[in-house]
Amino acid sequence: MAASPDIERCSEVDEVPPPHRLAALGLQHVLVMYAGAVAVPLIIGSALKLPAGQIALLISADLFVCGLASIIQSLGVTSWAGIRMPVMMGMTFASVSPLIAIGTAPGMGLQHMFGAVIAAGIFGLLIVPFASRLIGLFPPVVTGSVITVIGISLMQVGIEWAVGGAWLSPRIPDTTAGAAPGAMMPNPAYASFENLGLALFVLLVILLIHKFGRNFLKNIAVLVGLVAGSVLAAVLGLMHFDAFAKAAAFHLVTPFQFGAPRFSIGPVITLCIVEMVVFVESSGMFFALGDIVGAPVDRGALARGLRVDAIGTILGGLFNTFPSTSFSQNIGLVGMTGVRSRWVTVAGGVIMLVLGLIPKLGALVAAIPQPVLGGTGVAMFGMVAATGIRILSEVDYRANRHNLMIVALGIGFGMIPLVAPDFFIHFPQALAPVLHSGILLAAVVAFALNAFFNGTGRGQRDVRELEHSAMDAAQLR
Repeated sequence: MAASPDIERCSEVDEVPPPHRLAALGLQHVLVMYAGAVAVPLIIGSALKLPAGQIALLISADLFVCGLASIIQSLGVTSWAGIRMPVMMGMTFASVSPLIAIGTAPGMGLQHMFGAVIAAGIFGLLIVPFASRLIGLFPPVVTGSVITVIGISLMQVGIEWAVGGAWLSPRIPDTTAGAAPGAMMPNPAYASFENLGLALFVLLVILLIHKFGRNFLKNIAVLVGLVAGSVLAAVLGLMHFDAFAKAAAFHLVTPFQFGAPRFSIGPVITLCIVEMVVFVESSGMFFALGDIVGAPVDRGALARGLRVDAIGTILGGLFNTFPSTSFSQNIGLVGMTGVRSRWVTVAGGVIMLVLGLIPKLGALVAAIPQPVLGGTGVAMFGMVAATGIRILSEVDYRANRHNLMIVALGIGFGMIPLVAPDFFIHFPQALAPVLHSGILLAAVVAFALNAFFNGTGRGQRDVRELEHSAMDAAQLR
């Protein structure tokens, strides 16, 4: 039985900061997730060998839909949709490989991709009532394992940013260019002292502000670090503005820019599987965020959050972009800054909308070098893993020795895609969205082992215990 949201909610979640602080804090969230948000259309567009102008359309639609979905998720629409916590929405990487396979298959193309995305979102809406009822089967021993794997997975991203990336990503194209974007090429500056030094400089700035800063300055430590790192990168000649100079000043995002969607059974089934993967990953992220902000996620809150994931996916198909998900990068930022207000991510959503309509601004943000982002990512993503570890520290291992095995195997299986990407190379390609997600593997294994060792009744009791402990923490705050 779900507890009353009015009792559980932490007042800081609904607090509205002054306008100038709101804008700065919202921008901070956008800068943290921007690189990940635009990576999906860049990768897919390059793999399909689309002209630069069409990739620009994908990016603008991506930012526009991410902003709109972030506003719905954080602000809430009636009592039906929106988890009403500080959540930023982005495009899920779980969809990249399946969408490329669909787009490059004989007789298929962009219209079949977008049709499958729309169908997957509708499928997600239909299964939300069932998915939200599984919350009782995810006690702390399961959620803690999943959240820990989320943090470890994100740490890989942060470290890859810090070294500059093993590959040079395709540039953000301008809308006037007609040539196809360049292919991915090895990064000659990989792990160079310049990249590592830049990441370390940003991290030191953040740590110093976090230690000695006061009030609002401490809350925007990541933003200050990003700005300081960008200035230093520009001085060193590591920040380039070619794309900014060529980008369009305004672009109106409209539905069906690539034609009417087409629906084929194979692509639809594939994307429906991806949507289930998104739901599992988002559930873990919601649990982590609820623990951080002192607003435990009950069945109703989980349903509202997952419903927006599905709505965002439908909007993605309509506006010619890809399946959306709640972005885990920003959870670490919430934990690191201590700013729990959902209005901050509402402001971030508005900024994303503007960036989608003004490609020149988007290109300016995209000019921030990866090592600058890496300096922030290592600290923020580690916060997510630390949250999972803290939850696991509350699990009873003495009275129930099975819990130790659940954690060990849950995290162990979750590490497989990170340390051995080709572990499942001989499995059917259709299973790639499931087998290549460490978060999903951790969730499935921990869930199955908990059901096997502890049963479902035990899990339901532990969930209520977690909710009460989080309520106590919220009161202490």
